[in-house]
Amino acid sequence: MELFDSSDEEEQPPYHLQRWRQIQRHRLIDERLSLSPEIRGFYARQIIEKLNQFLPIVKDLTVSGYWPCKGEPDLRPWLKSLHRGAGRAALPVVVAKNKPLDFRAWRDGDPLERGVWNILHPAQGSDVLPDVIIAPLVGFDTSGYRLGYGGGYFDRTLAALENRPVIVGVGYGESKLRTIHPQAYDIPMDVVITQTEILTFDR
Repeated sequence: MELFDSSDEEEQPPYHLQRWRQIQRHRLIDERLSLSPEIRGFYARQIIEKLNQFLPIVKDLTVSGYWPCKGEPDLRPWLKSLHRGAGRAALPVVVAKNKPLDFRAWRDGDPLERGVWNILHPAQGSDVLPDVIIAPLVGFDTSGYRLGYGGGYFDRTLAALENRPVIVGVGYGESKLRTIHPQAYDIPMDVVITQTEILTFDR
């Protein structure tokens, strides 16, 4: 008996949704890791161009990015450049498992340390509330819902924030799904940027 559908074409949620999502995660991560470093670098530069189109003025904005892993687009050159436009960069910090993320101010050259999931974050610096959060995507769907790594940190953090920032998901166009079968705890993004397009969603 088939308990889940590994296809993303079905409109009804698979019987075992979490298992279905895990299959999609593994598939999409494997696909992006199969891209050459040169192709990933080219895609990252295209995404940065579109970020500059979407955020042509960063003055007085605090923008949280991320430290790339598992083949994610490397946007660190863009984050490093924010201060030249009088903007401020931040990075997320996993303070504890199953807790919302903190955001810590960051500039190029600030000391870093490895966190709960072995991802680098600022070792010191003030906690900030971002105006914009750049969220890496494992996958995304045509309604702006994000498929992440399954830890729930992104959704848990947004649910806890009193003033919602602008949420910008970034990833490769090949990661688009028809639907991730969103549930009540899934929080949609405002914008998705890939190497080929800028998708905005009316919330």
